[in-house]
Amino acid sequence: MTETWLVALTFGTALGCGLIAGVFFAFSSFVMKALARLPAPQGIAAMQSINVVAVTPLFMTALFGTAAACLFLAVASIMGQQPGTGYVIAGSLSYVVGTVIVTIVFNVPQNNRLATVTPASVEGAHVWTEYLRSWTAWNHVRTIGALIAATLITAALRQQ
Repeated sequence: MTETWLVALTFGTALGCGLIAGVFFAFSSFVMKALARLPAPQGIAAMQSINVVAVTPLFMTALFGTAAACLFLAVASIMGQQPGTGYVIAGSLSYVVGTVIVTIVFNVPQNNRLATVTPASVEGAHVWTEYLRSWTAWNHVRTIGALIAATLITAALRQQ
């Protein structure tokens, strides 16, 4: 019989993955499109502000706490030879690699680069054009990674 705490952790982890997928989906589906419609200086200034206020304990806990829960859940599932372990491992890998690693390696450096430009400058406009294309593409990857993770970890619940 699967332990209640493991089922609760699996459920909470699936919710965390879904929550982050939803946040990133909002950016991919309408936030970045809205910012792209603004004149470059306004879009840059708005995104610079978003990037500052996004770094809150609540959001960082949701993003990185879910990663920690994925890793812990994967280890606990393997060690306990729990039903649905394959789903948990695949979902955890999808979240950690497709969401967190992509964030650290691709999105954060682009945010840092955008933070250094003056919104009304020629350099700012050039950086903004590339940022909109590249950051959004990588955000699609993060969205899909978190959504796949939520789906697979939810599938593990059906096995438990």
